[in-house]
Amino acid sequence: MSIEIENVRKDIRMRAESDPLMSKAWLLVYLIPILAIILGVLVAVFWVIAIATAPMLPVPSGPIGPELIVAPFVIWIALLYLLVIVGFIVSIVLIYKLVKRRNTHFKRQQFLFEDIVSALRAIAKKKEVNVEVEVSSCERTVREVKAEETEKGAVLWAILSAIIILAHWYVNYFLMKDFYKHERREDGFWEDVKSVLNKMGVTFSLPRRTEVMPDRSFVLYLILTIITLGLFGIYWLYVLLKDPNEHFNYHIQVEDELLSALESVAI
Repeated sequence: MSIEIENVRKDIRMRAESDPLMSKAWLLVYLIPILAIILGVLVAVFWVIAIATAPMLPVPSGPIGPELIVAPFVIWIALLYLLVIVGFIVSIVLIYKLVKRRNTHFKRQQFLFEDIVSALRAIAKKKEVNVEVEVSSCERTVREVKAEETEKGAVLWAILSAIIILAHWYVNYFLMKDFYKHERREDGFWEDVKSVLNKMGVTFSLPRRTEVMPDRSFVLYLILTIITLGLFGIYWLYVLLKDPNEHFNYHIQVEDELLSALESVAI
């Protein structure tokens, strides 16, 4: 039985790499296109004013005269292109990290669920308690996880979302919906585990989830993003960062409680 519990312990240790908490500083990504737009407007205004007032400017004689007007324009255009390039690269990195942590968390939890089921069977055998019905419910959840929580190509969707707006919206869609379904399925699994352990006389105090992930409306979020010319996208990104972060924080609580309960049996 110690082998099964050790496997659970290893799965829990993996959460530092598989469940990273992403900073709200990623919201600054939305400032890059805003800065690019402002810079573009300034360039256009400067160029119009420069052309309109050029005949009245005391331009020095010689070939360097026009450069007094052209040089600032060229510099601003260069900065504009630089912002566009930086924004493009950062957006790719952001989507990659969001999709990748979805994949790594789902994969780790699949391993964790399988090893928990093995540990429950080992404990039941040791205590000679029949929990076949309760454990079968846990195993069904594991099968659902394998069938539905499949991996998404992080690199592929990061690149597509940076160049195709429809791909970007689809990424936002599955990041919201997949985590919502994942959390509901997970809550059922934890309840089943608690039921099994309680039947075997093992105390497992399931922490209360203080922040329940809501079933956010993709259509509503999309409409609000369009009619606000993308400004609502800032809040959309905020919830894509916040919801998984809160989900991972709950994992820390419940996994620590579960491991403590399992270790109490192994002693």
